[in-house]
Amino acid sequence: IFGYFIGESDAVSSQLKEENMVFLVTEKQQITHAVVKRQDVIKGIVKVPHLDFTVTSSQKGVLTIFNNQGRVYGIYVEMDTAWITGCDFLPQLKCVVAVTERTVIVWDYKSKGSQNNCFIIKPMENGLLCVCTVTMSDHLAKDNILMGDDKGYVHLLAVTSDHFGLKQCKGKKESQLQVLDSKTFNIVKRKLHDDWVVKVKYISDLNCFGSCSSDSIHSFVLDDIKRLEDNLPVKEFSVPRGVNAFTYCGKAKVIVTGG
Repeated sequence: IFGYFIGESDAVSSQLKEENMVFLVTEKQQITHAVVKRQDVIKGIVKVPHLDFTVTSSQKGVLTIFNNQGRVYGIYVEMDTAWITGCDFLPQLKCVVAVTERTVIVWDYKSKGSQNNCFIIKPMENGLLCVCTVTMSDHLAKDNILMGDDKGYVHLLAVTSDHFGLKQCKGKKESQLQVLDSKTFNIVKRKLHDDWVVKVKYISDLNCFGSCSSDSIHSFVLDDIKRLEDNLPVKEFSVPRGVNAFTYCGKAKVIVTGG
């Protein structure tokens, strides 16, 4: 055993260097439950920390929740020819949201027994490519959803328990798949990019949303969500060949992009 003592400033400097060099990862855990068939692929994986479970969505319509005991809740949504392109969790309504090329899916996974209430909001004007939840709502029965499409628009969709609670059919044991008209929802949108919106994310630490595109001019937008409802200039950055992914590090107070 070898021990040594160094001064306080040297210790801090050494710790910072070590932090910059080491990536800390959790122990790998393999989920053996096959949630999709071999011809299908997982398109979205979302961790829900406060409920300690994980949501996944597959391209061909399988929505699954894994809880911390390894129990699986799942539902298959008949998609016809459309593909699911992303998913997230609605913290206020406690439902799963997923998007396809022309629809928004809201799945009430809490339905008892074999009754799975699944709501399809359609038609959407453009092809939806990504989705995320806005975590700023303090309304217990309301969630806001951000979505990006293939025409460069970012959409903000407000959903409440009234949209779904009044539609649930009681006394039936089979799964309920209900179609809701998108015109009955409050949806605002703004064109922020000249190419596909490949990712949207709400960053609660900054009280801002971010969206990115392969557009070389309007590559990455970071601004207040109120900008979606007006025509004021937005904070944006240009990156050659655009931005395909981004994330925010609260500790370092930086946004990292990948292109």
